[in-house]
Amino acid sequence: MKKKHLFSSFVDKFSAAAGAIGRQRHLGAIRDGFVTIMPLMVAGSLVTLINNFPIGSGQGEGKTRLADLLSEIGALKWLAELNGNVWWGTFGLLSIFAIAAIAYHLAKSYDSGSPISAAVVSLSAYLCIVPQMSGESWGVLHWGYLNATSLFAGIIIALVSTELFSRLSKSGKLKIKMPSGVPPAVGKSFAALLPSLLTLILVVGCASVINVYTKANLLDRMKDIIVSPLREASGSFGFGLVVVLLTHVFWIFGIHGANMFEGILQTFNVDAVANNLAAGGSGTGILIFNKSFADAFIYMGGAGVCLGLVIALILAGKSKQNRMAGRLGAAPALFNINEPILFGLPVVLNPVFAVPFILAPVVNLGVAYAATAVGFLPAVQYVIPWTMPPIVSGLLATGWAWQAPVIQIVNLALSVLIYLPFVKAADKIEEKRELAKITEGAGEG
Repeated sequence: MKKKHLFSSFVDKFSAAAGAIGRQRHLGAIRDGFVTIMPLMVAGSLVTLINNFPIGSGQGEGKTRLADLLSEIGALKWLAELNGNVWWGTFGLLSIFAIAAIAYHLAKSYDSGSPISAAVVSLSAYLCIVPQMSGESWGVLHWGYLNATSLFAGIIIALVSTELFSRLSKSGKLKIKMPSGVPPAVGKSFAALLPSLLTLILVVGCASVINVYTKANLLDRMKDIIVSPLREASGSFGFGLVVVLLTHVFWIFGIHGANMFEGILQTFNVDAVANNLAAGGSGTGILIFNKSFADAFIYMGGAGVCLGLVIALILAGKSKQNRMAGRLGAAPALFNINEPILFGLPVVLNPVFAVPFILAPVVNLGVAYAATAVGFLPAVQYVIPWTMPPIVSGLLATGWAWQAPVIQIVNLALSVLIYLPFVKAADKIEEKRELAKITEGAGEG
């Protein structure tokens, strides 16, 4: 009884601590910001995928990309240009959209000031810091400060600017109050005037001081000191192992593990896949682990490789409850939605399935990472929606590489093998429960 009380106390404290992390407003703002711009990322990935569709060997006169062929066909040249323009308006300016979206959601979480004003001010602060191209006329910006390359630095500027703006907006002394007859939109604009001005002065002023004393632009300095080391670390096996382990430990205790790390993984994801695309998907400099890599090769059926659990339940489940759980969870699991299995079987707070639920994704991580490291599997080069079904997700994430479905099938088969003995153990436990109910009912009769 005492052990049960201690375990229950541990679960409560663990859940409270993890829940506090999950509710952390800055990580939540990053997560919600990327959810807002997800349609743009998918559109950008789609047109890039089309333009880079392999159509030849690349030797002699052979063409390696669909865009090359389209550019030489007058009647279809517009299609290649259209795809390029869509890429420019999505991935080419991704930092701009992310800054505005993240600032909006962070300001909204404070419920102070105007979220739209916070988004505009944060974006303005970032553009004020972006350096002009040397040797060019005034107003020419290098697109490397606008695309995913500067995404991490942009996120930091967005968070800092919004924090300042939100706090300054709470001060009644800084609000310019307009007469009651003034339209609400005009009144809100004037109320945000002084907080916006002070935010820009503080952020841009600090950046200017750093520029003068370090003789380097703040964004470049951030890349060198903060972004580059974190970027390299985020693509490593060690980082992936920590994320995968903690994600599933949290889930076992009923905490949405994926949401815990969504903001962190999204921060590096687009830059990682863009880096891998530029590297051709292999060779030195690729960043193997990223969110799209995890979605394609680890979280098939959702956290815990639940599609493998579903297949194991359908193949080997003998108890009525377990077989029914597998059948009901099959359709959602194809689109990586696993809540029906996690809470219906259940997996959450179930010691029988805790081990395979953690082990299967770790094995999948090891197989997919090793396959990429040795050069068999091309690195993930495109952002994919997390609801993309297996096989399709692998093809799209790697740019139509045939090796991707092979690794997905191998990982799925391994997860089924890992789950099978635990499904059989769960069946025996369920049979004993049913037998106990029958015996108890006969005794009462």
